[in-house]
Amino acid sequence: MAASIRSECVAMFSKTMLVLVLPVAMALLAGAVLPFQAAGNAAVGRALGHWLWGAFTSLSVSSLVVIAALLVFRVPAPDMGKALQGPWWLWIGGVLGAMYVAGAAALTPKLGAAGFLVLVVAGQIISAVLADHFGVMGLGGKPLSLARLAGVVLILCGVLLVQGNWAAGPLASNAAAAKQPEG
Repeated sequence: MAASIRSECVAMFSKTMLVLVLPVAMALLAGAVLPFQAAGNAAVGRALGHWLWGAFTSLSVSSLVVIAALLVFRVPAPDMGKALQGPWWLWIGGVLGAMYVAGAAALTPKLGAAGFLVLVVAGQIISAVLADHFGVMGLGGKPLSLARLAGVVLILCGVLLVQGNWAAGPLASNAAAAKQPEG
């Protein structure tokens, strides 16, 4: 009897841990692949002659992957009428995604993967704090506090530390760029 209860507890604990840990692990993985996405977009942009071609290629491949996933998982057709009745900002994700991908393709060669992504994270945190404060796009309002403001300031300090060569001047930046492979 005790062994049965113990195995049930272990199974329940395992499910709970999976429910808690899996989203965190997936978010970490999503973040971990961003430097490689940015570098890949930049490289294909260089290979094709312009960073916009890098962005186009990335978004085209992404579309094909999502279409394949829709087919494999047999996702039912969407209710477009419901979406068309929603607010205008329901559609902004594609525009903002394209801006991010194009920015990654254009800026990663200049800033490096860490420099680009630390600035992206700083921008995300600043805009998220403001979005929370003003309760935009259906978010519940979460007022700006001294602690949140301090967090933003610390993140901006982290940007300066990670970017690193602010004090080194343009020579260090140009020397690093010269060592990057072209392909």
